[in-house]
Amino acid sequence: MARIAENACGSTWPELRRELDRIHVGTFTGPPGTFRQRTEITKAQRDILNALKIDAPPRIYQLKPAVEP
Repeated sequence: MARIAENACGSTWPELRRELDRIHVGTFTGPPGTFRQRTEITKAQRDILNALKIDAPPRIYQLKPAVEP
């Protein structure tokens, strides 16, 4: 799988992995509730995903409204 990614992107696996490892998800909680959000996709990350024909992960995950007392 790594070799397929290298061939599709013209980069080494360690370079691809290092770039994609920069995508993070943070959890945010406040009075309205909790949600999880990923970091913005950079051009380099978008280029890798496009070369591999993979959609970028959604920006917002798990919206959970606060429970009212």
